[in-house]
Amino acid sequence: MTPVIQEFFDTDSNTYSYVVSCGRTKNAAVIDPVLNFDAAAGRTSTTGAEKIIAYLKQQQLKLCWILETHVHADHLSAAPYLKQQLGGLLAIGRQITEVQQLFAEVFHVEAEFCRNGSQFDRLLADHEQLALGDLTIQVLHTPGHTPACVSYLIGDAVFVGDTLFMPDYGSARCDFPGGSAEVLYQSAQRLFALPKETRMFLCHDYKAVGREQFCFETTVGAQMNANIHLHQGISQHEFVQMRTKRDSTLSMPKLMLPAVQVNMRAGQFPKPEENGVHYLKLPLNQF
Repeated sequence: MTPVIQEFFDTDSNTYSYVVSCGRTKNAAVIDPVLNFDAAAGRTSTTGAEKIIAYLKQQQLKLCWILETHVHADHLSAAPYLKQQLGGLLAIGRQITEVQQLFAEVFHVEAEFCRNGSQFDRLLADHEQLALGDLTIQVLHTPGHTPACVSYLIGDAVFVGDTLFMPDYGSARCDFPGGSAEVLYQSAQRLFALPKETRMFLCHDYKAVGREQFCFETTVGAQMNANIHLHQGISQHEFVQMRTKRDSTLSMPKLMLPAVQVNMRAGQFPKPEENGVHYLKLPLNQF
C-alpha cells in the first residue's frame, strides 16, 4: 500500500519533517518534527509544529507515532509538544542508549539522568515492525552518522534521516562521537539493497552548487547511480578516505550543543533550577 506523505521544511535548520498516513484508516506518523530555536536569545517556539498540527487536524488524521531517525545535532525536537497536543507514542532506535552514555559524559549531566532510553515510549530494534493502519513501518538500523540512526520503510517509501542526502550532495558526516564512516558505508549498502524504485525521503537538503530548488525526495536507484559519495563502484576504502578528509574541514553545526542536550532527553529540557529556569550547558574547549 502506498502511504500518503506530506513534507514540512524548516528553513532555519534545512530540515524536512514528514507526516505519513494511511489513506483508509487516517492513522498517521510524524517523522523528525522541529522545535524552532533562536540560539541568540535562548528562546524556543512551536511555529513549525503548529503547521504540522494544523495539517493533521485538517486531514482528520489520528497521530499514532512520533518517530525520530536519530538524536539530531542541527535542531531541537518538537516531539514532546506534538505528543502533548495530539497524543501518540514517541519512538527512536534502541541504540539511543549509546548516544546517551556518550553525551552524558560530554555534558556532565545531573546524576539522575537516565541513560537507558526510558525518556522515550518505545525503543526500536532492527527489523521491528509497527502498525500504522493498513501500513507497516519497518525499522532499519542504519548507523554511521550516529550509533542510533534508523531508517523507516513504509510501503514504497523509506525515510533515511541524515544517512544520505540528495545524490548531488552526498552523505552524512561521521565525525560526531560514536560516528563511523565504515559503518555508514555499510548502512548505505543496506539501503541500496531495497528495490530501486523505492522512494527515498531525506531529513535535510542544502542545495548543491548549481541547483536552484530545495529537494527532499529521490529513489534508491538514483542514489545508487548518481550519489557523488556512494554511487556504485565506490569502495568502502575510497569512501572512508573521502569522508574522513571532508569531515576534518567541517565546522560544528551551530545548534549541536543545545540540540543534543535536549534531543537525548526525548525533546525535553533539563530540569529547571531553583529559580524555575531551564539551562543548557556549553562545554568549553571540548570540541
